[in-house]
Amino acid sequence: MTEERWQRVKALFQAAVERPAEERAALLAAETGDDTALRREVESLLTSDASDATFLDRLPVASPSVLADPLAVSSSPMDPVRSRGVFAVGRRVGPYEIVATLGAGGMGEVYHARDMKLHRSVALKVLPERFALDPDRSARFTREAQLLATLNHPNIGAIYGLEESDGTQALVLELIDGPTLADRIALGPIPLDEALPIARQIADALEAAHEKGIIHRDLKPANIKIAPTGMVKVLDFGLAKVRDGAQSDLSRSQNLTATVLGERTVLGTPAYMSPEQTRGQPLDKRTDIWSFGCVLYEMLTGRAPFPGDTLSDTFAAILGREPDFRKLPADTPLPIRRVVRRCLEKDRKKRLDSASDARLEIEDASTESEEPQDVFVPPSRNRERFAWIVATLVLAAVALTLGISYLRPHADVADMRVDITTPSTDAPTSLAISPDGRRLVFVGYDQGQARLWLRPLDATTAQPLAGTEGATYPFWSPDGRALGFFADGKLKRIDTRGGLPQTLATAPAGRGGTWNEDGLIVFAPSAVDSLSSVQSSGSDVATVTNLDRPHRSRSHRSPQFLPDGRRFLFFAEGPPDTQGVYLGALDSPETHRLTAADGAGAYLESGWLFFPQQRKLVARRFNSTLGELNGDPITVADPVGLDALNFAGAFSVSREGIVAYRSIGVGRRQLMWFDRTGKLLGSLGVPEESELMGPSLSPDGVRVAAHRTLQGNTDVFIFDAARATRFTFDADRDRYPIWSPDGRLIAFDSDQSGHRYFYQRRSDLSGAEVPFLETPGDKVLNDWSPDGQSILFTTPNNPKTGADIWYVALSGDRKPLPFVVTPFLERAGQFSPDGRWVAYQSNETGPYEVYIRSFPGPGGQQQVSPSGGIQARWRSDGRELYYIAPDGKLMAVPITMRGTAIQPGTPVALFQTRIWGGGTNATLGHQYDVSPDGRFLLNNAVEDVAMAPITLLLNWNPAP
Repeated sequence: MTEERWQRVKALFQAAVERPAEERAALLAAETGDDTALRREVESLLTSDASDATFLDRLPVASPSVLADPLAVSSSPMDPVRSRGVFAVGRRVGPYEIVATLGAGGMGEVYHARDMKLHRSVALKVLPERFALDPDRSARFTREAQLLATLNHPNIGAIYGLEESDGTQALVLELIDGPTLADRIALGPIPLDEALPIARQIADALEAAHEKGIIHRDLKPANIKIAPTGMVKVLDFGLAKVRDGAQSDLSRSQNLTATVLGERTVLGTPAYMSPEQTRGQPLDKRTDIWSFGCVLYEMLTGRAPFPGDTLSDTFAAILGREPDFRKLPADTPLPIRRVVRRCLEKDRKKRLDSASDARLEIEDASTESEEPQDVFVPPSRNRERFAWIVATLVLAAVALTLGISYLRPHADVADMRVDITTPSTDAPTSLAISPDGRRLVFVGYDQGQARLWLRPLDATTAQPLAGTEGATYPFWSPDGRALGFFADGKLKRIDTRGGLPQTLATAPAGRGGTWNEDGLIVFAPSAVDSLSSVQSSGSDVATVTNLDRPHRSRSHRSPQFLPDGRRFLFFAEGPPDTQGVYLGALDSPETHRLTAADGAGAYLESGWLFFPQQRKLVARRFNSTLGELNGDPITVADPVGLDALNFAGAFSVSREGIVAYRSIGVGRRQLMWFDRTGKLLGSLGVPEESELMGPSLSPDGVRVAAHRTLQGNTDVFIFDAARATRFTFDADRDRYPIWSPDGRLIAFDSDQSGHRYFYQRRSDLSGAEVPFLETPGDKVLNDWSPDGQSILFTTPNNPKTGADIWYVALSGDRKPLPFVVTPFLERAGQFSPDGRWVAYQSNETGPYEVYIRSFPGPGGQQQVSPSGGIQARWRSDGRELYYIAPDGKLMAVPITMRGTAIQPGTPVALFQTRIWGGGTNATLGHQYDVSPDGRFLLNNAVEDVAMAPITLLLNWNPAP
């Protein structure tokens, strides 16, 4: 095509897009006359997602029908002659200074900018002017930016924030160095050992997006970058490509349709479009699976699977022809060939269903030829045969080490212990071995977020389960195909082969569950309630046990079904004479205590009850038919971890008799001072192996109140630079201390009476504890108003109504009054320094977010955190608000007061924390505080403490 004819195509295209859709056909007919080829070229452009001149400028003159790639952010400036951006070099957009123009496309213009506050390079993506003037487009741009900010994943280009300058909105994006995958493919086919790690990371990114209900819809090599470290980043994750009218939580949306721009509904890059995408049909995540297959094929062969000289040729190939699979390298493993074929099934019902399935196949192929280094052979029901296999492997290794040529195993094999290393975690008791003893699930950190990790015991590594952020207390289905767990104040289940988690019931602070063969789940919805039940498919929740209030029973937790699927073990918390492991049944309200214990018990089908006692794991003979214990306790492991705050031992037992346990419950923690850059300034007290929770700073910032659990008893302590002083002395749980504004009093909650009442005492330890709120129902102190007149608290952890924030006036009748009462979970309210506002966290949109609301009301709430947040704290002057992000980073949000209005700004990450519970456990209360001089005091993990491994105990069978 000549330059003259190409300019004619551009002119007609620009004229057409400015007309209403119904007028375009007449315009083209009049302007092109008998030149049908010219008309087809313009019509092909009109079907694309490219409507501005910068897009046309980037099309090759020789083949304008082949659509140019929409923008993939690069670190190399575009041609300055073709740069017609709205921002000039040197201009400031908030704290960002424009350095260069990177590129432009139909949905945005992108600039290289410098963050002048944090001294880092970023990319700014600006909403095009024609969309910025549309209020609906502008609102959707903001909403979708917030949704995309939830994609906090190492293989997805990050979104840092949303800025506005002179009415123009700009996304603040991660600036990524390195070539695109398209650049790499241009050099030729990628060898398998290089291609498979890239493909696995792409699949991991898609898996994370699909869990949030977001489809990319334009996955292609040009939208994938490879950092110099080998880290893959998927870019351009679907701005304006999420279903119009979508709810803020897209995770519930299974079928997302194309967004309409003008009258064009076929969006994307033709060579990578799925058949349903080319037809303009409703889309779901399987359209990304197709595109992934195209990318994987192109990586391995160096050519696209559906080439075409024109748009119509490409669409015809996608709809009517199969790729030439003979082009795949001869050494391509069978699983990879299978993935490519199944991804490129034209009938999406036959297509690979999820990115997690593709990732698992790729991982299998990647490790297929590797020599196993930490292989654990799965057991069979024949204990002796299994023991022989493991013993032979272990003894063979010993023989090799000692240079012995021959060592014969014996039939009488003693029990054996094998260690499995795990990522670090603040939930070391959250582990479970599958019923058949072949897999292990545990909670561990992954990129700063706590998730479930699944470790097949015949594999060398564990993999995090996407969609399980913030998970605690996992438990298995009887067939081992699914897991139950608790996260976001809900009981959830997830298939171990992948897919999105399913919410089954509200569980404000779940403390364990169990699953029988009939699909019934018995679970503990909170730390202050009895047991409930729900079907594994989801149904109405029913109460299973009742707390024995006269005997001060405080909670039931950690149930475990016995083999009959009707009776179950559970732990009852209470005074020493009632606390222990109990036996209950679905068809009877009667329960009875089997034994005193420090935590929950577990049943071994050979007739043993395991339970923690004095930091040991012990076992006693248990006649499950009669419900009776016999004989003396036998020590199984010493020591074994125990979460004394939640009465959970760090152990699990399989049907096959394998015991998994961790030798210590928690790493050491200490109260540490940091500045806003994360520099360690000092510490208080000594490293603790006891449960240390808090802190709460005195108004002058000199003293700290926190609660500690020592030998099963929880009390409030006061820390200063010299010592830790015990503040309460009850044999009950005294928790969550807060200071009065003048520093003279400390309030705390205690279950001295069987309910959580509020008490106060002088901070100089003079005088007695005085109750000031004695109302039924459990509640947790949050904050004391600056004028000293009101106290915020959360009540109750109710599985039906959620958790709400109330307040009580300390004068008058002290009648509790509602502040935020919804069907969701609101927690951790904090007064602003002037007392006019309260910051708190709520899970009304799914994950916890931080909000601000006027006190005492009325007034609507304003969301502060764009992509998850807990534990809000105010700066002493009220001009900044802090919170913990899901990845554990401490975030700072500037606060602007405009008359009677308050305006939160864009959050900025200050530094990575190592607080108790990380950034996803919303039930622990505040784990940091801010001093009047701007320093941060954190309940931090001690750096030099290694996480204890999980030990597998094999062939345990004590002599009769």
